[in-house]
This record gives sequence, C-alpha cells and structure tokens, in this order.
Amino acid sequence: MSTDPQTPPKPAARPSLAQLIAAKAGAAKPASTDRAVVTKERHPVSPAGTPRSADRMFELKSEIHRKLIGVLNLDRVSSIPKDRLRSEIGRVVERLLDDERVPMTTAEQNKIVEEVLDEVLGLGPLETLLKEPSISDILVNGYDKVFIERQGKLQRTSVRFKDNAHLLHIIEKIVAQVGRRVDEAQPIVDARLKDGSRVNAIISPLSLDGPSLSIRRFGRHVITSDEMVAYKTIMPAMLQFLAACVQAKTTILISGGTGSGKTTTLNALSRFIPEDERIVTIEDTAELQLQQRHIVKFETRPANLNKEGGINQRVLVRTALRMRPDRIVVGECRGAEALDMLQAMNTGVEGSMTTIHANTPKDAFSRLEAMILMAELQIPTRVIQQQLASAIKMVVQVTRLQDGSRKIINISEVVGLEGDHIEVQDVFAFERIGVSEEGKVMGRFRCFNNKPKILERLRINGIKLPDGIFDEVMDVNL
Repeated sequence: MSTDPQTPPKPAARPSLAQLIAAKAGAAKPASTDRAVVTKERHPVSPAGTPRSADRMFELKSEIHRKLIGVLNLDRVSSIPKDRLRSEIGRVVERLLDDERVPMTTAEQNKIVEEVLDEVLGLGPLETLLKEPSISDILVNGYDKVFIERQGKLQRTSVRFKDNAHLLHIIEKIVAQVGRRVDEAQPIVDARLKDGSRVNAIISPLSLDGPSLSIRRFGRHVITSDEMVAYKTIMPAMLQFLAACVQAKTTILISGGTGSGKTTTLNALSRFIPEDERIVTIEDTAELQLQQRHIVKFETRPANLNKEGGINQRVLVRTALRMRPDRIVVGECRGAEALDMLQAMNTGVEGSMTTIHANTPKDAFSRLEAMILMAELQIPTRVIQQQLASAIKMVVQVTRLQDGSRKIINISEVVGLEGDHIEVQDVFAFERIGVSEEGKVMGRFRCFNNKPKILERLRINGIKLPDGIFDEVMDVNL
C-alpha cells in the first residue's frame, strides 16, 4: 500500500510516566490514566480489633519506594511538572499496593501514597511537619524521637523514621541539595532548605544514639514591630524609643538566648532604617529579611573536605567595608569578626546592628571581649573595653519566658567604663510579678530612666520623642 509522501506517518503516542513505571515494575497492564483512588470494595477494611503493625507499614512503604527508585528515569523526572509527576507516581503507587494485596482502608492507602510521594519527591516523614506553618523548630533526637516547638513550647510527635539508616538518608538528601556531604570524615553539617529554614545535622561517631537533626524554621511572614506590640513583646513607648535610636544611627546590640527572638527583633528594628541608606548584611546562614531596597547580602562559606575554600564572617566584614556601606548588619557575632565589626563601628559605619548569645546586657559585653581576643592581636583588655563602650550605645535584651512568650526585658544604655567592666543602665525593663493559674507570666513594662544620654544624640539629629513616652506603663497578663 502506497503512502502519500506529503503526509508523514503519525508517530505513536508517547507512553506516560505512569505507564513506563508500571511496565518496568512488572505490572500486568499499564495503569489507567483516569483511574480514581481505590475504593473500599477493592481493599476491604481489616477486621475490628486487629492492630496494624507500624513496622509492617514501614516495610511496605520501603518496598514500594525501592521499586519506584529502581525504575524511575531521573533525567526525565526532572523535566516533568511537579503536579503531574505526583499524579502519575501516585497512580503507580496505588497499583503496586494492589500487587502487595495487603488489606487496608481507603484512608490508610491514601496515607501510604502521600508518604511514598514524600519519600520520592521530598524529605520523607519531615514533609508533614514542614507543611505546618505554626511549627518553629523540628528536633530529631533519633529515628523514633521527633519533637517540635510550637508557640514556644516543646512537644513530642508521633512522626518517626524507619530506622537510623532512613534518617541518615534524609539528612544526606538535605545536604546534597546545597552541594554538601555528611559522612564520618565530616560528621557535622549546616545547610539551608529551599524555604530558608536552617538545618544542622550531626551523625555517628559524634552522635552516640544515631543521627541527630534540627531544623530552625523561618516563616514567610515577617513579624512587624506593630505585631510585636500586639503580642506584648514590647510596649509602644519602647518601640518609639528604639525607632528613634535607629533613625539617629545608634549602634545597637541585640542580646538573648537561643530561640529568644533576636533575629525577629533585628528584622523589626531594621524597618526604621531610612530607605536611602546602603545596607550590607553578613550571615553564616541567611535568616535576615530586611525590607529596604538597597541591600547587599553576604553569606559565609564553609571549607571543603580538604579544609580549603572557606570564607568566614571576618573576611566578609572586611569586604563590606570596601563597598561604601552606610550600615553593616551582622546576623550574629560568633568569633573574631567582632574585632572588625568594632573597628567598623568606630570608623564611620555608625548605626550598625548585630546579635549575640548572652543572658544579660553585661554578659553580652563579656562575650564580645572574649570574641575580640580570639583575633590573637594582643590587644589590651582595657583598650577593647574602651572601644566597645565608644562604639555600642544600646543593648536590647530578648528573652523567651517559661510560658513560651518572648519579651524584650531590657533596653539598656551604655554609660561608660566603671572599673574593669562596661557600665550599662536600663532605660526600659520588664518587671516579672508572678505566674497566673493558667501558667502565663505576669508583669509590667516600665521606664527606669527618663533622661538617657542618648537624648542629646536624638536632639542633634532632629528627632523628638513624644511627650510622656517615659511615663508609659503596660501590664502583661494582669
């Protein structure tokens, strides 16, 4: 039979991914593209009172996952839209479940489908927690010990991994996304998820009970200063005072413990930086969410396995000074970069801000002194203290209280050197009174010094504070 040369033969329809996977997996026939979720009639409910083994379910999911990985064409998968990929793989998982002939309800099957999809396309058991915006921290102490922090309170979850090998696989998957690796030669690793969440992992032999993982999450919503007032983290008078200090280019140190809200406070205060100023941010892991339009962002780089190529904060601070910054914002002072930051503050880059781990304003300066000594430049302690007292004008102390709430408990002004230590004086503070029957911390914000030295700086910069700002008092949970 002759064919028209002008009309080439129609190519055969290209099989779907679901059909390819099903065929490779040994299915009797390709999965139907319009097949709905398996009904209860196809998988009858198991007899009442028969407990379903969690280990058996893990084994089932692992077997299905293994089959999928064995037949997936990863090159092709990467070019397929995620929604379509989830749909097609979902249908194949349902077919593989049919082949296993394990009786289960529709809800149980749907749950397995979702969990297998999370294993293939996401971070396995962690995906359920990562979808919850109210969770601020995910803490994995072992494959079967997963905790979360929600609203400042820790609680254990029912989420678990199959075993330590499964947990290690997920950790490797996380660090591979940022071009890193974790193994016995490099058992500690920091990484960042696509949503900006900070990840720290440690494995054997340093972690004795198996791999350990922590994820510090940063919501897409940046908490504003007005919301901090609404949450009673700070009272309006304190916010007005700090806003004036930022606008007058006062160098501010934000001090607090882990998870106390230092970065949140820094983000909120940065909103008062004028739009026409050039800001350079320096961080180990990008967490700051400044809203200005003229920002240059730097992030450190760890060394490779040969201990080469690392770029620390100290190098970045020096680089920032060559880029005509109006302000430098260091996400957190951790080491010898404190010396370069201090020199920058004392040589024209006023109004800079940074955070530090410390329990009180006085402890914050002790820690800064220790960090500067890490630079090993043989600088006398007295000179360091003089430089610190000259550069830093205000310290904001942030604390997470026992009820999970976060409070700015001190706004302290540096008044100079007193003997062998830097003297600070509270301008505002939070006074704790007690704890209510509901477990809420009771107290009040109030002013302790209505004539801080910084008022002269504000006056010179043409900034006038509202009348009565130092008379304001705000009760909390009273």
